[in-house]
Amino acid sequence: MDRIKNIIHETIAKAKGGSQIAFSNLLDTFWNDVYGFQLKRTENENDAEDITIQTFSKAFDKINTYNEDYEFKTWLLTISKNIHIDLVRKRKRTVLDSWGGNEAVKKVLDDAPTAEDRLITEQNLATLLQHIKKLKPHYQQVINLRYFHELSYAAIATELDEPINNVKVKLLRAKKLLAEVIKKKN
Repeated sequence: MDRIKNIIHETIAKAKGGSQIAFSNLLDTFWNDVYGFQLKRTENENDAEDITIQTFSKAFDKINTYNEDYEFKTWLLTISKNIHIDLVRKRKRTVLDSWGGNEAVKKVLDDAPTAEDRLITEQNLATLLQHIKKLKPHYQQVINLRYFHELSYAAIATELDEPINNVKVKLLRAKKLLAEVIKKKN
């Protein structure tokens, strides 16, 4: 048991140093724990997957704040729990806001997109596609399969003939790189 803890501590130290392989190893080691935790909380596979991905993204961004006096798994589950709480609060707020009075009723009655709305949507999509084309081809492919073809992680893994955790990591990296490209543009 101590040997496993030592390996995990070494992997965390490498991750703090920026090692992508260490990040992948941590994701592989703790994915099922975080995903299972969220699946019990949300009772929804999509929400559990999304929250788990957000958990690892946030954990990897904040890896230098991890205190080794505590278990890494506990730290991850705490991050995951907080993300879930934020999601629930956001959904409640959205529901409450949507019932905020007569304006909400008018909005529902006049919900058909106007020609201007369609044009704006098309322009935004064209801009997004230009940003995506700036990514490496394997990142373009995983984003295309997930968000434009709406494939599940398992289906993408089958399509690419890669392990599902590789697909999740690749998608996580692709989203981060895309966000950086968009920030540079704005």
